[in-house]
Amino acid sequence: MPSENMSLQMVTVSNNIALIQPGFSLMNFDGQVFFFGQKGWPKRSCPTGVFHLDVKHNHVKLKPTIFSKDSCYLPPLRYPATCTFKGDLDSEKYQYIIHGGKTPNNELSDKIYVMSIVCKNNKRVTFRCTEKDLVGDVPEARYGHSINVVYSRGKSMGVLFGGRSYMPSTHRTTEKWNSVADCLPHVFLVDFEFGCATSYILPELQDGLSFHVSIAKNDTIYILGGHSLANNIRPANLYRIRVDLPLGSPAVNCTVLPGGISVSSAILTQTNKDEFVIVGGYQLENQKRMICNIISLEDNKIEIREMETPDWTPDIKHSKIWFGSNMGNGTVFLGIPGDNKQVVSEAFYFYTLKCAEDDMNEEQTTFTNSQTSTEDPGDSTPFEDSEEFCFSAEANSFDGDDEFDTYNEDDEEDESETGYWITCCPTCDVDINTWVPFYSTELNKPAMIYCSHGDGHWVHAQCMDLAERTLIHLSAGSNKYYCNEHVEIARALHTPQRVLPLKKPPMKSLRKKGSGKILTPAKKSFLRRLFD
Repeated sequence: MPSENMSLQMVTVSNNIALIQPGFSLMNFDGQVFFFGQKGWPKRSCPTGVFHLDVKHNHVKLKPTIFSKDSCYLPPLRYPATCTFKGDLDSEKYQYIIHGGKTPNNELSDKIYVMSIVCKNNKRVTFRCTEKDLVGDVPEARYGHSINVVYSRGKSMGVLFGGRSYMPSTHRTTEKWNSVADCLPHVFLVDFEFGCATSYILPELQDGLSFHVSIAKNDTIYILGGHSLANNIRPANLYRIRVDLPLGSPAVNCTVLPGGISVSSAILTQTNKDEFVIVGGYQLENQKRMICNIISLEDNKIEIREMETPDWTPDIKHSKIWFGSNMGNGTVFLGIPGDNKQVVSEAFYFYTLKCAEDDMNEEQTTFTNSQTSTEDPGDSTPFEDSEEFCFSAEANSFDGDDEFDTYNEDDEEDESETGYWITCCPTCDVDINTWVPFYSTELNKPAMIYCSHGDGHWVHAQCMDLAERTLIHLSAGSNKYYCNEHVEIARALHTPQRVLPLKKPPMKSLRKKGSGKILTPAKKSFLRRLFD
């Protein structure tokens, strides 16, 4: 049950606070929260753009995470649609589905990415990111929409709805290049196994609502609120979309329910198996919605009621915008603009709002998911797609106590190749923060050489104790090279079998065979030349 008195606590962000801007998403894997959707492109310090959001004693630290070698590139997407996905309801492992969103170049994505954990220990978490290709009625690129997963008759299906997209290229002009419009109110079913997408037109859905709230349970999805850009309203709508997955074609139907709420960009967090809490959002153009609601889902019914609000601070009450995302376990991460009147002011201040007891069962958070996007401040304030998206790629230095909390402040250029900054062997001692040129052939990256063992891999030349002359020789042409770890294997493959040398008889005892006579000096000289 939600706590009678929700706990609001201000937190400080020690590093890279400039990366946390409206539109980010949070992913909760087994109680560990990860930040995704930074402002600006990733830097060499964290080329994945995914950070562990470590909160201890009201102090937040962003720790870079890594991807496996078989991962695809994941751009930093803001305002995407995210949800968790299981193969079936009984499965213990789950992964995150990411669709759409805006890139730092203000382009919209139409891709689907699947995020999962492949390795986890005390020091680091390794993710695998794969891109899912779609065929059929592929949803257009968009942001501010929702994606959920429904389960019916032992099968699962993704359901995508709403959002905004750029105007067609034929209607875009230089003055209105970034102008957006509501997406058509189509419901897309996405089969994650086969990569098929099918569009459905439901007469009950008249508007492609953006920044709505969505909740999925079993075979049903509830759509609440949202913002219609065409009419500039936030209708108090409540829709129930039910998906049946028989052996044949899926059946999709929609029902309009009473008791909806008028809200956009609200944050939804789950407090137990059948209860959720709605926090934040907007009810008018420049008016935040300070009311919190409890949503109960029982016996295929939905009940929405107001609950006691937390003790909002004066800064939160007076700020024009707020944003955030669901951290899981009934906790919300909130941000508001900093105070510009101060000489030294942070861009944003952050809070954590706990809506449930700390001992909530983590497994409950994986059954259902809602849209976790937060509304672009431009959707409620006059600077749509202008000030908000004039970004800079600067990042404050990492302050940390482990090997992943460091940052090269002189690194001001984006690196498309990050292999130079790998740990190439167990004894690798190349540190991106202390590295200095080791060879005259190096400019701004450590010299590397390709090991030919197996599928091949790159290693640092200085870690292999290679002289620069040897490095240049091996790098020329098609010479094969094997690193220290695999050189023994290479020797076993290429070393020829040992051949015993021929024995030379001592010259003083050479005699003519069968005669028993001492050889003459002339014959001895001839034999010496023959054997030598």
